[in-house]
Amino acid sequence: MGQQGGKLPGAPTAKYVKVPFPLLFVVVPVMGALFLVFLPFIGFGLFAYAIAKRIAGGVRRGATELASTVQPGMIPGEAHLTGKPGEEKKAGGDAPAHLEKLEKEIAERREK
Repeated sequence: MGQQGGKLPGAPTAKYVKVPFPLLFVVVPVMGALFLVFLPFIGFGLFAYAIAKRIAGGVRRGATELASTVQPGMIPGEAHLTGKPGEEKKAGGDAPAHLEKLEKEIAERREK
């Protein structure tokens, strides 16, 4: 920081420790040695993660293919609760009165 001071970057909850410059000659090599020691373990971990991701991707792909065969006529965005194509409404009006009123109102608005 400059002579005037100021705010350090980061979240307000971040904590900073002032380390004397001579102590850095000890801390930095120790941190480098720790990194060097644990680097192979990091590599093994990344390798295991890549294998697990590859296996999970195969399972996901298989599940997607299985799901596509469960309902072969499924089209995204299509309503399947409206009956079959060509199926007519039963005469006699099985629909409740409020639905018939709504259908008439919709038809009137479409004509306008």
